[in-house]
Amino acid sequence: MRNLLEITDFTTQEIDTLIATAIDIIKEPKRYSEACKGKKLATLFYEPSTRTRLSFTAAMMELGGNVLGFSDAAASSVSKGEVVADTVRVVENFADIIAMRHNKEGAPWVASQFASIPIINAGDGGHCHPTQTLTDMLTIYRHKGRFSGLTIGFCGDLLYGRTVHSLAKAMGRYEGIKFVFISPKELKIPDYLRKEIEKHGYQYIETTNLEDAMPSLDILYMTRVQKERFDSEAEYNKLKDSFILDMHKLHNAQKDMIILHPLPRVNEIAYEVDADPRALYFEQVLNGKFIRMALIYTLLRWAEEHKESPKQPIVEVSPLKCKNARCISATEMVSSLCTTSENGDRHCFYCDTILK
Repeated sequence: MRNLLEITDFTTQEIDTLIATAIDIIKEPKRYSEACKGKKLATLFYEPSTRTRLSFTAAMMELGGNVLGFSDAAASSVSKGEVVADTVRVVENFADIIAMRHNKEGAPWVASQFASIPIINAGDGGHCHPTQTLTDMLTIYRHKGRFSGLTIGFCGDLLYGRTVHSLAKAMGRYEGIKFVFISPKELKIPDYLRKEIEKHGYQYIETTNLEDAMPSLDILYMTRVQKERFDSEAEYNKLKDSFILDMHKLHNAQKDMIILHPLPRVNEIAYEVDADPRALYFEQVLNGKFIRMALIYTLLRWAEEHKESPKQPIVEVSPLKCKNARCISATEMVSSLCTTSENGDRHCFYCDTILK
């Protein structure tokens, strides 16, 4: 069964095909208006979302399908203590595909071990957000016409910013990509991502100065400092205003640089920037619907071509413990906790934390 748990589940060729399908949907929407007629998407959103949940809902409806699910874990059996494994084994009886957002990192990986229908990771804690990455890539392609030979600046919360992690993994696989990571030292990219970038030889620099980095950028990817990822409100308050993009900071930016943001924003982009033609973050929202249409259509087609029998329960439980308190393994029993990379580092299978 093909799922989308993280962006590297798809090859660059498959991503290029998804982008092409999304562009075809934009050009010929009527051709796809009944492409998923009779199919049902279950949206299992364990933490709040506006754009992502509504985007999935609109995508499935415009494909002619139906949507069921929950937008708040408190309104589901989760509030009674039901674990992810049991939830998906129940829901797959009523749906053909599941989009899951969860506050615990790795929850969609657990779901995929038990479900016999495709699972889409709609965001898991501070770990991954692959459909936002596809949204970003569609926006980039529509304005730059390519994925190679670009310099991308990521600014803000790079430690917990799952959209940053996913987009860096995706774009790094194309030729001539350079990364500029702009953040306070407390919010630098996580160790697992840095090691992956270095392993593949991607070009990158880290800096705390946005204005110095600006002239070299083809793409500026702004992110908010996410209050919900901090254990301490004092630490959040200390870092929340680290970078604020305004017109003054854009004075030495390239004329065709594009500004992206996964939204919601707090105050990291001044409202005056919205009128700049380089600001594409609201266009990103619309592109999100189109790429999710392409993804749902593709995964359901693949599922029809490779039907699976219901999966048997996994009874082995890992004796190892992940040190990341935000990992799904901290609250639910899981199997296969540890994977080993080429350099010998052991990683948590669910959240990629390096295990000492």
